[in-house]
Amino acid sequence: MVDLLVIGGLGVDVRARVPALPLPAADSLTVPPVELRIGNTGAGVALAAHALGLRVTLVDVLGADPAGDVVRAALARTSVRTLLVDAPAGTRRSVSLVDPDGRRMSLYDPRPWSGPAPFTDRELAALVAEAAHVHVSIMDWARDALPVLRGATSVSTDLHDWDGENDYHRPFAEAADLVFVSGVKLGERAGAVVAGLAPRTVLVTGGAAGATLYAPAAPPTHVPATAPPAPVVDTNGAGDAFAAGLIAARLRGAGTRDAARYAARVAAAACAHDGMEYPDGLLPRD
Repeated sequence: MVDLLVIGGLGVDVRARVPALPLPAADSLTVPPVELRIGNTGAGVALAAHALGLRVTLVDVLGADPAGDVVRAALARTSVRTLLVDAPAGTRRSVSLVDPDGRRMSLYDPRPWSGPAPFTDRELAALVAEAAHVHVSIMDWARDALPVLRGATSVSTDLHDWDGENDYHRPFAEAADLVFVSGVKLGERAGAVVAGLAPRTVLVTGGAAGATLYAPAAPPTHVPATAPPAPVVDTNGAGDAFAAGLIAARLRGAGTRDAARYAARVAAAACAHDGMEYPDGLLPRD
């Protein structure tokens, strides 16, 4: 058995530190070293969960290219078990612009999957059967695999900056019992959108403003953000760390409200670290 199966969401981040966001108009800017490293949402959840002591399996497609080599090397430095299929279009990548306060803007290149499904239903069903929890990223190939998740004990997904209307995201929400979604585009419509996802447990995240927990048969609960243990370095991956923290706490028996408070601590600690490869002891395990 494994604690967590992460489906999809591998890629690389090209990280550039910039003087301000939005960028000032200029032909060029001199910046600190631009780095290429493991990134994207599935990697963020898997690596944070691993740092929290969970046994993790990660399944995805990945390019046989230098960017993919960066991902493979990072995963090889952990005990995360992987099942990877070569992606003809290459490795997904993001350009992450990070300002002096750690805020970021990402430019995402999804490298869409084309062709037959990379994994058979039998392969995925076997992995699902041995996992205590499944977290599915909103990847293109994973959307067709959602029916296989019906056999999972529990399922989560992160809809990111969903506007509440895009039909692409809805099947992921309907396959899950735990849903994360950013409040950026939802704004004041968050309550109405979440009501349409009932009876699922939904976390509407708001970065430094904290999150709102919508649980079945309970009023919405504000979960305040936690002060980072050190200066904010990079907020990229904080939402993924939040998801991993909540999943880890629930697997260890915590109620959802307490799990969300713990997840806020995990996300805050992640903001104090540059990148998603967390050193031992950085993310709180208690």
